[in-house]
Amino acid sequence: MEHDLNITLTFGPLHFKISSSTRAASPAPIPHRETTKSIQHSSKHARSSSIKTAATIASKQLNRLSLHLRSLSGSSYNTSYTSSVTTNSWLRTMTTTANPNSPPTAEAPWKQLFSSHLSKMDSPEFVFSSLTPSTRSEARDGKTPVPYVPRARFCIHRGFWATLPENKHNDADRNDRVYESDLPTFTTDVRMQKPFEIFASSAGKADDEKLTQGSGGGGPCEAVWWVKLPDAGIMMQWRIKGEAYVVASQDIDAEGEEQTSGVKTVKSELGRRMRVVKEDGVDSWSWGKEIRGHFGNISPGMRGSFQNPPPGQSVNKPYDEKKNPIGEKVEDLDHEVARGNFRVVVIKPEEVESVDLSDPKKGRREVYKFNQQDGSWSHETCWP
Repeated sequence: MEHDLNITLTFGPLHFKISSSTRAASPAPIPHRETTKSIQHSSKHARSSSIKTAATIASKQLNRLSLHLRSLSGSSYNTSYTSSVTTNSWLRTMTTTANPNSPPTAEAPWKQLFSSHLSKMDSPEFVFSSLTPSTRSEARDGKTPVPYVPRARFCIHRGFWATLPENKHNDADRNDRVYESDLPTFTTDVRMQKPFEIFASSAGKADDEKLTQGSGGGGPCEAVWWVKLPDAGIMMQWRIKGEAYVVASQDIDAEGEEQTSGVKTVKSELGRRMRVVKEDGVDSWSWGKEIRGHFGNISPGMRGSFQNPPPGQSVNKPYDEKKNPIGEKVEDLDHEVARGNFRVVVIKPEEVESVDLSDPKKGRREVYKFNQQDGSWSHETCWP
């Protein structure tokens, strides 16, 4: 039995065709009463296998091509594939069409001023707020009528994703500057509550600790910077509303069927907000290398904190002093324990506000909102 497999991948004006042929062995002789039934079952199984093969091949090609081609065009495009599996007397056509959101074609209109303000701060600290599920005891005692409660803490801005800040003390290999983004980043320890909250408040509601150890998330968040520089005449509050994603070196470079749902989510959601600025080097750009670069960009003392005893654990509880020494510096960029706990969190902005309070008579609130359909930003000036 022969099966001709033809797949066409269409990306706007570009077309990719894949063809293959398979030959299935004829079924062995069977007693006459079961012959018809068995042959039908065998034929059905062969057709089913061919459909799965078509879908698998198409999926792999789409995953490989979509991110790169999405960045080549600022306009919307359709991604579709059609697989046809033909036998002597049977024809079936499967068509799937997806309309991914358009990537931004230019730098966000708020980014230049925002970056300028942060560059003038002694330490670009900000308040990062996320949501955590209400505990059962809180719900039972009637302390909260809502399923989530807010949590806030200070973090340090570590630059924008894919554009790692220069650091002469960082010996890590860096990715070529082939991408740019408007996605602020900070680093955290996977043992802290932030990663758990980012996962648990996401659409997938992954509140199992085992599911929060790798890449993923997408929970809602807000980040607020208070830039107070009187000598420079700057008193500005910046607020970014959006979603947060955790990027882990342990799984982020997986490909194909080895990718977890979290990895797929991160690469899809962040990838569509990354702009290609140099074609040469796109194929060799590595998510894992970017994470290692972030680890190298922090001080040896800060790296050492990622091997400290578990955050939040009672000091009266025993711990592995050899594995979790306190206050030691880490020079090795591939330190097993520290790197195992290290995570980069990327904020995907949906709305940005800046409130200028430098002159009470000229106070203004600038509001920027991201348009998912065409990758642009709207802008409106409001009263503070």
